[in-house]
Amino acid sequence: MSNQLRLGLPILSRLNTVALYCAGTGLVVMTAIVAWQVFCRYVLNDSPSWTEPGAVILMSWFIFLGAAVGVRENNHMGFDVLLYALPPAAKKWLRMISDIVIFAFGLGMVWYGSNLVTLTWGTTLPALGISGAWDYIPLMGGGALIALFSLERMAMRVLGAPIDDILDGIAPTEVAVELESIPDVQKDAADFVQGVSEHAGKKG
Repeated sequence: MSNQLRLGLPILSRLNTVALYCAGTGLVVMTAIVAWQVFCRYVLNDSPSWTEPGAVILMSWFIFLGAAVGVRENNHMGFDVLLYALPPAAKKWLRMISDIVIFAFGLGMVWYGSNLVTLTWGTTLPALGISGAWDYIPLMGGGALIALFSLERMAMRVLGAPIDDILDGIAPTEVAVELESIPDVQKDAADFVQGVSEHAGKKG
């Protein structure tokens, strides 16, 4: 996992990894389908009818699976300013409230997704020849994983696992991206200084 949150149930860690690879594979396959559609439309002048709905279904899968992975690995961006000003005990409760909201949101996705699946199960997507429910099954799957992963984190916190200590030691996502680029920035600055020095030496 990218943020070293390796606590929790091993089976959920494996499920998280499977979801991550499925999301990545879906992104690659969707890109290939879109590329094929463009080629057929502009080169062969014969665009297949299945490419657009197929790409949309794959996009739904990798978006919702990726969102679930982001919940477990704490990769979603958030408004963290208040956390920096609070004592550790208050941070724990604030994070617990956040996980409860995420859990409820995941359950909402499952509930409303299941209603949509029920309503569209008897319909057929003409271009693909499959049930229209497949448009909404990714919503249920992603919601179930989001609820499961947030429930896992709440359970770890209640059981006394040092989940909040680990989270305190992790830079926020937006800061971590900047930290990763520091070596490149330092190298560019050193190259710039060296170039200026060499230029000044030639003039002298």
